[in-house]
Amino acid sequence: MTPLSELLERIALEAGASILPVYEAGPTVCYKDDRSPVTEADERAEAIILARLAAAFPDIPVVAEETVASGCVPDISCGTFFLVDPLDGTKEFINRRDDFTVNIALIEGSVPVAGIVYAPALRCAYVADKGRAEKLVFGSGPVGKRQAICVRARGPVLTAVASRSHNSSETEAFLAGHGVMDLTSVGSSLKFCLLAEGRADVYPRFGRTMEWDTAAGNAVLNAAGGSVVRLDGSRLPYGKMKQSDDSDFANPHFVAWADISPLLTAP
Repeated sequence: MTPLSELLERIALEAGASILPVYEAGPTVCYKDDRSPVTEADERAEAIILARLAAAFPDIPVVAEETVASGCVPDISCGTFFLVDPLDGTKEFINRRDDFTVNIALIEGSVPVAGIVYAPALRCAYVADKGRAEKLVFGSGPVGKRQAICVRARGPVLTAVASRSHNSSETEAFLAGHGVMDLTSVGSSLKFCLLAEGRADVYPRFGRTMEWDTAAGNAVLNAAGGSVVRLDGSRLPYGKMKQSDDSDFANPHFVAWADISPLLTAP
């Protein structure tokens, strides 16, 4: 473990602990201006994460989903900042499905270089830093069983992961065009993590996402040997501001790949 990954684990676990009582009792759901749902669990977890990051890294700005939704956008011109989604997969959370996550990522020069994806209801986490990706599985206590993870080599038949709540006709066309024979639907940033631990090959996303939705999972996948690219094949960047065709921090369509070697050898 690096000092950064250890800190991110502690913060994510504390945020997750604040989420679970709301999950078990049933959340109160409100809707933001874009009609996306938000609960008291989102707000509690974000307050914890912001406080802990500010104490540990007072000079590094934090871009957090609910804070941005309230109109507070920090200056990230330095190029180094955190991206935070305190509760990714809110629809899964509301519908009492376990695949929701706490996401924290560190961005340097538009690249997610470290991060954690923690699934409190599933009692597992995926952590990345210094080019190494690990999975933690928690038993009855706070200490998890830790193992290094990496992507698998691409075989003749691809397995894809896709969003349970945001499928599309473009996704169906992509799957058919690439000969995907097996599809797993899962919510939140866990889709990146399934690729990172060698359980799937590709995650195409043709629906709208924001940077805080993808950065931590992207960091884990990068460290495990995969990549996330735009439809033109270029790397998905972070810190996208003043976009002519979309709002700040909005992502274009992208494809996450486990084994990137075919991309590197393609003409």
